[in-house]
Order: sequence, then C-alpha cells, then structure tokens
Amino acid sequence: MKKLVIAYSGGLDTSYCAVSLSKTYDVHAVSVNTGGFTDEEIKHIEANAYKMGVSTYKNIDAISTFYQKVVKYLIYGNVLKNNTYPLSVSAERIIQAIEIVEYAKSIGAEYIAHGSTGAGNDQVRFDMIFQTLAPGITIITPIRDQKLTRQEEIDYLKSEGIDMPWEKSKYSVNKGLWGTSVGGVETLKSEKPLPSEAYPSQLQKEGEEKVTLTFKYGEFVALNGQENVPEVNIELLNNLASAFAIGRDIHVGDTIVGTKGRVGFEAAAALITVKAHHLLEKHTLTKWQLQHKEYLSSFYGMHLHEGQYLDPVMRDIEAFLQSSQNMVSGDVVVSLKPYHFTLDGIVSKHDLMSSAFSTYGEENKAWTADDAKGFIKILGNQNKIYRQVNSK
Repeated sequence: MKKLVIAYSGGLDTSYCAVSLSKTYDVHAVSVNTGGFTDEEIKHIEANAYKMGVSTYKNIDAISTFYQKVVKYLIYGNVLKNNTYPLSVSAERIIQAIEIVEYAKSIGAEYIAHGSTGAGNDQVRFDMIFQTLAPGITIITPIRDQKLTRQEEIDYLKSEGIDMPWEKSKYSVNKGLWGTSVGGVETLKSEKPLPSEAYPSQLQKEGEEKVTLTFKYGEFVALNGQENVPEVNIELLNNLASAFAIGRDIHVGDTIVGTKGRVGFEAAAALITVKAHHLLEKHTLTKWQLQHKEYLSSFYGMHLHEGQYLDPVMRDIEAFLQSSQNMVSGDVVVSLKPYHFTLDGIVSKHDLMSSAFSTYGEENKAWTADDAKGFIKILGNQNKIYRQVNSK
C-alpha cells in the first residue's frame, strides 16, 4: 500500500478521510500544534486516530515556528484584516500546511490528504502550499470531491463500526496562539451577533488591572517586567486578559473563493499586542515610515490570508518590516477592563516626542516665528498657484 499523509484534526471530516483512505493507502496521520492544544487533548486525538485505522500518528509542536515565521511579522505590521481581525486561523493554516508537507516528504509519502470542503478558504491554503513545496505528491480531498454531507460521513463511519458522538456542537471553536475563531448559526447570516456564551472565555474579573508590555526591536520580550520568549508572553497575556473577556468581535470579509464570510473570534493577546506595538511605533517611527508600513502591512496580511505565503514578495515585505523595528523598543502600559482595554502610554528612549525640541501646541525650541511663517508660505505655494491659475 502506498504511503499517504493526512492532515488530521480528530474531527468528523478528517476521521472520515482516515477511515475511508486506510482501505487503499498506508495512512499516516499528522496534526500540528500552533497553540491551543493541551497534552490531554493531544493524547485524545492520537487515541482516536488509531481507532480510525491509521498506521502512525504524529503531533508536531510548531508554536515557536508559527511565531518566528508568521506572528512576528503580523506584530511588526500591526496587521488586522479590515481593521478588525488578527488573522488567527488563516495564519495558522499556512504553518500547518508547511509542516505537514515537509513531514510527508520526510517519510517518502506519495499522497497527501486534507478534509477541507470545496466552499471555504482552507482548501486553497492547503493546496497552494502542498503543490508548491511538493509538486510530485498527489493531493487527495474526499470531502471536497465527493461533496459529502455531515450525515453521510456519520452514516459511513457507523457502518465501519465507529460510533462516536459526532453531533455537531452548537459552536465550532478553533483555538491557537494568535486567537480563537468561533462559528455558529448566527455567523451564517448578516444580522445577528454571537451570544456571550459562544465565546470560550467568560468574564471572571471586574475592575481594572494594569499590565506592562516590553518590546525590544519590535518583539514582545517581557510582560510586567518578567522576560520570556515572545510566544510565551503572548500566552501569559492571553491568560490575564481573557479573564476580562477581552478581544471579542466578528470579522466580515471576502473569502478567497469570492464570497463574503463572517466569523466570530476572541483574540485578547493578539489585539492588545498589536495595538500596544502600534502605539509604541507612533512614538518612535517617522511619519514616512508609518505611512509606508501601513500599506505594505495591509498587502502582507492580504497575501497571507489568501495562501500566498510562499511568494517571494512576502520575504521582501518581511525584510522591510524587520528593518523598520530598529528603534521600536520600550514599555507600553495597558489597562485591562471588563470586555475592553485602553492604552495608557509608553516609555522609550527613542520617543520622538522629546521635549528638547518642542511641546505640541505649547512651545517650540527649535525654530523662530519667522521660520514658521516662511515655512507655511512655501508649503502653501502650490495651492495658491492652482487657485490663481484656475480662478475663472
């Protein structure tokens, strides 16, 4: 039997794939941890994978890889798709696909499978990565190709002696380092919000709690003065902020396949980190750095969302974003409150609001009144000329 690697989550779709494909292939199941899995959950997924008839199961810890290859640049770029969504799931899928295809190559697999349907974004992301990194490996997608319903999958598994509680939960939740997506009946249409109980974190704290995020060259290196690697700081911040039920929202955007989509999410640490980092940049970067970063970061987020991570332009943009962080070091104080947070201020030796030159709206120490008048006169020259030439 020929080797096949399946991207295995343990859900209904990938379980159907594992059982059906094991009839004709030597199936090796792989799941990639980009945050959100406990040790017990991984053991449970592994146990179920073997029930589905796979030959081997492997869980790849890719949390640090996910941070280094993707999340770091999302922070550098302050990337929020449509000014709302921190790309929690789409960013994960890219790294998961890369890790899975590299594992497939390492064991000499000739086939690779995933459980995506033909209606969403993930099919594009997985296929794009697989066919680019391993064009000689054949991609197999039973759910997409057979247009299966959930009930058809359940009936098949029962016929194979696998009778598990496959009833679809009211809300689908996908948890990772950079946030948790939440889908439900409310997100299938346009008019209703998700109820509070749909979100994984419920309000546990009242009042206000201040936290300090320390950045060094744009990276989140310490929380409340305690140094750690950025991915750990993100997890620690999320634990603090989720107790205040911070980070809830619904993202509305364009899917890769051309439809509109709506998804709820909870991303306390991601939103706080991005907003705190952006505030520090406002103080430490020039206005032209900020302007050019804004549109390049938007392109970076869009290309990532659409599965274009391997295009070389992404490395070009990453180089720019990395270079832009040379002076982005300092502390940002944030106040956590029920359901929201506020940015209090920053402390940085690179703060361009230095009082040695001026105090906005109060006084200046670097130019005279005549300097200001001459500057304003020349600055307004083009407008004056246009008005005079076209006054009739």
